[in-house]
Amino acid sequence: MPQLDSRIDEYIAKAQPFAQPILLHLREQIHRTCPDVKETIKWGMPHFEYKNEVLCSFAGFKNHCAFTFWKAALMKDTALLQNAREETSMGHLGPIKSIDDLPVRFTTLLQEAMLLNEQGIKLPRKTTSAQKECMLPPEFEQALRKNHRAWEVFDKFSYSHRKEYIEWITEAKTDATRQKRINQAVEWIADGKNRNWKYK
Repeated sequence: MPQLDSRIDEYIAKAQPFAQPILLHLREQIHRTCPDVKETIKWGMPHFEYKNEVLCSFAGFKNHCAFTFWKAALMKDTALLQNAREETSMGHLGPIKSIDDLPVRFTTLLQEAMLLNEQGIKLPRKTTSAQKECMLPPEFEQALRKNHRAWEVFDKFSYSHRKEYIEWITEAKTDATRQKRINQAVEWIADGKNRNWKYK
């Protein structure tokens, strides 16, 4: 039996209507290809672990879904490598707006990712942050880019400071709260403040 996490059920139920069948399909394909995969939530988004390491993750946004292979930088597909270098918020498969946007080789890519975990191959330290940061929410990125000072500061933040803001925004329960947090985050970041500046 698949090891399901009810938090992912809730995540999918709250996703945009167009995104729900895509996320359900991705979840089903992951479990079909890797029966021993374990589900969890990290940084507010569904992640899938295999052999005690993250295998992949997906997310639903306002206008598209994104899928990330945790070790895409070590995989053979040139498009994945390019996306990994660019740290794109669209994920390693580009923007997914329907099931038809998924590559026909999706299962093969999953199997390659599984093999990397089975062999215990690790990402180089400098690419680990790039992999994690590729899921920067598009709405947050757009707001940051509109404020030159905020984008400049955020770009120089340590990985942990970036993660704190991303988690705070992605864990918002409603779109209104999410937008409020984005606005507040941009204001604080423009002032050079990290997420927990009030407590320091």
